[in-house]
Amino acid sequence: MRDSHEHAAARLPYRHVHDFLIGGDARPADGEARTPVVDPATGVAWGSVPDADGAMVDAAVAAARGALPGWATTPPSERASALRRMADAVERRAELLAITNSLENGSPLAETGGAAANAAGILRVFADMAWFLERSDVRVFPNGADETVVARDPIGVCALIAPWNFPINLVVIKLAPALLAGCTVVLKPAPTTPLSIRFLVEAAAEAGIPAGVVNLVTGGAETGDALVRHPDVDKVAFTGSTPVGRRIAAICGELLRPVTLELGGKSSAIVLPDADLDAMSRILVRSCLRNTGQTCYISTRIIATEANYDAVVEMAAATVGAARLGDPLDPETVFGPLASYAQRDRVRGYVRSGIAEGARVVSGGDVPAPFPEGAFLVPTVFADVRPDMTIAREEIFGPVLTILRAESVDEAVAIADDTPFGLGGIVFGRDEDAAFDVARRIDTGSIGINFFASNHHAPFGGRHDSGLGVEYGIEGLSAYLTPQSVHRRRR
Repeated sequence: MRDSHEHAAARLPYRHVHDFLIGGDARPADGEARTPVVDPATGVAWGSVPDADGAMVDAAVAAARGALPGWATTPPSERASALRRMADAVERRAELLAITNSLENGSPLAETGGAAANAAGILRVFADMAWFLERSDVRVFPNGADETVVARDPIGVCALIAPWNFPINLVVIKLAPALLAGCTVVLKPAPTTPLSIRFLVEAAAEAGIPAGVVNLVTGGAETGDALVRHPDVDKVAFTGSTPVGRRIAAICGELLRPVTLELGGKSSAIVLPDADLDAMSRILVRSCLRNTGQTCYISTRIIATEANYDAVVEMAAATVGAARLGDPLDPETVFGPLASYAQRDRVRGYVRSGIAEGARVVSGGDVPAPFPEGAFLVPTVFADVRPDMTIAREEIFGPVLTILRAESVDEAVAIADDTPFGLGGIVFGRDEDAAFDVARRIDTGSIGINFFASNHHAPFGGRHDSGLGVEYGIEGLSAYLTPQSVHRRRR
């Protein structure tokens, strides 16, 4: 595996970089601090990036501020055309982007291979929303004599902070609406996935988006903190953990700065007595353990009633146990390594916690991974999980599935809602009207009937500890706009 990964890395245009992308130029780092990029499948450091200090953050924000007037006054239809050209440019970089992403965080090619197409799709969907910015919105006063023109202006310079699990798509769902709205941006990827995002900046330049509209800095928590606190940033959008999101929310609250937060989850899949378990098995990994369990909205808690509990356990154990764990660059791999050794050790701690608290291992468990190196963990399914167990309450963010028992559908709903999170969820049942009624009882931002997927036209966001605000849809675009009401006499 090591040799093949080193050969793959040698093909990549971005490995050890020494600059930031600011104002349309490659700006050399002026400090010595660097962050290595480590392949979690082999443990080999194959790339590195510089850490941006306060001066570089200042330069990136200044470039975005300088580009704002020109981009904000560009007609929405022209901005939309630029997004469509950028979508084409991203798709042309699909293969190298996917390999870079897989070598950064261990996501299988089966996952990263679709990142460019998905990103392009998001860009095109938002491009098609230009009508929202170009329409005339006139509202008559209650007295009928006067009227108000509601205009929408770009909110300004935006700090977009991406996570490591889906480093491309989870920044594009921020970047696309920001650009269409007329905002300028500073991107900061997660420290472990700083290279794949360069393909986006490259594609933006190729699309003719003016210099300074999209800027990129890299670094760790100090860089992110400097960006969030910067006095010339008008909005922050962040995807990541709930603890970090709380800190960002506190800073933005102090500064009265708008913020969108897409945070953690502990979503549930309720299996109704009439559920089609064969159909469920075909989408189980995608819906409940996607990206080796490193996905915020997946339903890692399965809640089944007595009517089919044993059959659900048997199906889940067989499905997860049969899915290939292996080389993320093998297109047949379903589960790759965890994104880092630290993440592997954290998830292993949860597996051991489940065993210690009395959950029953039906697949995997605290067993050695079949590879001599890398951050691999054997995917694990627990049965007989009680709602008070640690593995049933805390976000694990790894390939660990818990199956809980409910005496009734009402109890299943109560268990699903017994969490501080509220991000995703699924209800499985043959009677889709009945499943819909159950879904409407769950206190969560998004939920699916017999499947889960993000609809780029519909809002996606969490409730409670899962975040603030939404992304996607007109609602996601509106997060990058600030309205102005202009009152006038009716003609």
